[in-house]
Amino acid sequence: MKIIPVIDILEGKVVHAKGGKRRLYQPLKSSLFSSLEPLDIVHELEKIGFKELYIADLDSIMKNQINFDLFENLRANSEIDLMVDAGITNKRQAIQLLNSDINKIIIGTETLTHLKFLKNSVNIFGKNRIILSLDLINNKVLNKLNPTFQNGPLAFLDSIRDFGLSQIIVLDLTRVGTSKGINTILVKKILREFDLDIIVGGGIRNILELIHLEKLGVKGVLVGTALYSNLINISDLKENDFLL
Repeated sequence: MKIIPVIDILEGKVVHAKGGKRRLYQPLKSSLFSSLEPLDIVHELEKIGFKELYIADLDSIMKNQINFDLFENLRANSEIDLMVDAGITNKRQAIQLLNSDINKIIIGTETLTHLKFLKNSVNIFGKNRIILSLDLINNKVLNKLNPTFQNGPLAFLDSIRDFGLSQIIVLDLTRVGTSKGINTILVKKILREFDLDIIVGGGIRNILELIHLEKLGVKGVLVGTALYSNLINISDLKENDFLL
């Protein structure tokens, strides 16, 4: 199981995400880092041994201002693989991200306006380059598809079963930064009913939870607050073979 650190970028700086209330996010404080510059943090994560990084581009998600220059700089000056959620909604943006040498594009339901865009993206760019983020608020799928669209997560996944996706992120935005734990009941249902590689995020508590998620069959876990506040420390990750 992969452990994937998360950084949230707002106005070009790394911030601490909590509870999905983005306008209240504060600069990230962690003993792991001495800088808020994204490239400095990426270098520190590389030194620790992480091979992949999740970036939430909040400037794009909130204001449609994608940080293309930043992504190009990160790729030019680091070896870490990048999966990026920039709130993209069209093919042009996807191509621009891929031209910035992003490894994987995340299409989040939060900003998704047309299901056809998701399906076409998988067909055009391939199932290994596109990840769906199932963005949840109170166990409901956050989306812009239609004001009357109220499907729960299982019904939503069933409606896109034939889109060719191979991997999804299950992200509970209300749990982000809270250390309340993952909704394992939902995760178990998704694992049982769908042939998908599952990455989970939002509320990771400790190393014991990571061990439990691996036993369930989860393929990856997004970690932010738990890692940066030392609820999960580097030695624990190494001792349990989550970090080599």
